[in-house]
This record gives sequence, structure tokens and C-alpha cells, in this order.
Amino acid sequence: MVQPAAWDQPEPLSLDTAPVPEYGSGSLADLLPTLAAGMGVPGTAAAIRELTPADRNCVFLIDGLGWEQLRAHPEEAPFLTSLLAGSRGGTGRPITAGFPATTATSLASVGTGLPPAEHGLPGYTVRDPATGELMNQLRWQPWTDPQVWQPHPTVFRLAQEAGVHAAQVSSPAFEHTPLTRVALSGGTFFGRLSGEDRVDLAAEQLAAADRALVYTYYAELDGAGHRHGVDSDTWRGQLMHVDRLAQRLAEQLPPRSALYVTADHGMIDIPFDELHRIDFDEDWELRAGVALLGGEGRARHVYALPGAENDVLTCWREVLGEQFWVASRDEAVAAGWFGPRVEDRVYARIGDVVAAARDDVLLIASAREPKESSMVGNHGSMTPAEQLVPLLEVRS
Repeated sequence: MVQPAAWDQPEPLSLDTAPVPEYGSGSLADLLPTLAAGMGVPGTAAAIRELTPADRNCVFLIDGLGWEQLRAHPEEAPFLTSLLAGSRGGTGRPITAGFPATTATSLASVGTGLPPAEHGLPGYTVRDPATGELMNQLRWQPWTDPQVWQPHPTVFRLAQEAGVHAAQVSSPAFEHTPLTRVALSGGTFFGRLSGEDRVDLAAEQLAAADRALVYTYYAELDGAGHRHGVDSDTWRGQLMHVDRLAQRLAEQLPPRSALYVTADHGMIDIPFDELHRIDFDEDWELRAGVALLGGEGRARHVYALPGAENDVLTCWREVLGEQFWVASRDEAVAAGWFGPRVEDRVYARIGDVVAAARDDVLLIASAREPKESSMVGNHGSMTPAEQLVPLLEVRS
């Protein structure tokens, strides 16, 4: 895949030049439908046309492993680096996560094969139009009916119904979560604590049938980035570990298999000073007219008091316009930030104002979001460091 020119070129401060994800041809939402279509699953289509069909497909998703971070650490990840285009036999290239580049949104895109505008998880926290409250879509708080919130079938379910062996291998803690139910259900869930046990079992599940679709997941790299930053020894140690896990899985692939290593987002470290961390809770201008602040520090959904929408948009553009892309809901929708078509049930979940960081800056909320405001590594926006994720392939 040719990397879009928008990622490489300097951009004026214009919404028209925000690097919109490659929905429909090169995004996370396109991966599983492409693999399933290659196995003859009805209702799926091959959007990433460069991928060759295989009878057995495994997706290994490493939470927080951005394309730029991987390329910057070849010594810590020799196996994954060997799969990059330009290496001997490597074809790996970047695809886009989707906006916002955050775990709940991306996992829903992976599992449903739909962009955020359709699966309906368009942020870390968004307003529930039915209650007027902020809904945390990662922790699923406050509770809402998962089937109502995200009614589309997952690709795993479509595959299972078509006679493909479908399985997910992840931490036991995720088996019964609402996010797993709406994003990754279908087939059989296997809970394993260690990364080694997960990749070993994933290889076994690939070999369990002539046609198989298997997903496995590793979260700890993302946690190290949030706590210590992607420039830390702790993060590098985790990268070394996931590199060994990926190689271990690749070496166990049964015949006629394809392994795809990817991620849900990249990450960027933000310095701890007032220049780089703008505190919403301490800024009366940004708070004026705002009823709810959703999203996260680099991808904010802003919900205005009734009648204050235009004033909030104007203020946010004046205060943040040099550091953020700031759009009204309709502008963000028209620009395709969340996907080419926004379903009616999803529209009101999007903020009246949407702000996506373009510089190394974070819009924290120290009083209402103390834990999130203290993180070193962050993500969510459309910059290459956050948005581009690897698509690495191994075949047997």
C-alpha cells in the first residue's frame, strides 16, 4: 500500500487537510472483512486488495504498537522489523487505525469490520443521547444495553455462521466484558493469562479446522506506554517481549495459514508542562458554554449547553486553533473523520465540537480525569504517530 501523501506533507491549519483515515481501502475496519471474504464468508468484501486469500487466518493485535514506534526501534524488534517492506521478503506497510485512534473504537472497528460512524463507538467517552450522560466505552460505564449500543454482527459471527472455525484468545478478564460482546464475539473465547500461552493456543486453534479465523491480543505494551512513555526502558522491554511472541506464533503456523500482526493505535509522549498540557478544568474560556467534556486528551468530544454550540466552536478555534483541528459535528462528519456514512443512532454521540490534536499537546482535565491527565504516553488523534499502525504478514 502506498502511504497517503497527506501523512508526509506539511499542512496548513485547515480541516480540509486533516489526514482522514483510509476507510474502505486501508484501515483497521477493512482487515477482517478482507480475510473473511477470502474464505468465502457471505456479507464480507475484500477491501485491502493486496492481501492474498488464505484458508487459515490469524490476527495478532498488539495494543499500542504504532507504525512509527516500530520503525524507530529495530534493535528491540528484530523479527517484526524483518517483516517490513524493504526487508528481505518483507511486505509490511502501514494502515490507518480510524478516528479517534483509541482502543475501544479500534477494537470495535476490527471486530465488526465497520468504521466508527457505523459501529457507534466514536471515542473513549461519548454522550449517550438517551440519558445525557458520558458513556465510557472502554469500561462500559454507566451500563447500557450492549446490543442496543452496537447492533451489527461481528465478522467472527458471520464467519462462524458460514462454517469457519472462529476463535478469540485473550486475557480471561476480557471474556465477559460488554466491549468484547459488541466488538469481538462469535465463535469461541479462550482465556489465557500469559502471552506465550495465548500465541501457542492461537496456533492450535488455527490448525483445528480447514478454515479458521483466529484473533489474539496483547495489552501490556500499551500500559507501559501510558505509564512510562514510548521513550522508556520499560516500553522497550515490552516491545522486545512482543517481538518474541510474534516470532513464536509465526514459527507454529500450520499449513495454508496467514498471520497478520497489527495494532489499535500508536502513541506519543507529552511533556509535563503548561505549554504542552492545557488544563480544561483551569481554563474558563474553554469551559464557557460546555455541558460535558468527552473523548480524551488528544481527541475531544465537546458537548455544548443548548444554544451555545456556535459560541463554543468559535472559542475553541480561537484558543486551540493553532494546535488542534477544531470542527463542528457536521464539519467532522462531512470530512469523513468517523467514516463515510454516519448512522442516525451514532450522530448525536459525536460532540457538538470535535477537537483533534495536531501538535505535541494534550487537553487534560486534571480535576475530573486525574488518572488520564497523569499519563505520559497518549493517543487518539490523526497524526501519523497515533494513526498509522503496522500490517505485517507471515504465511506458511
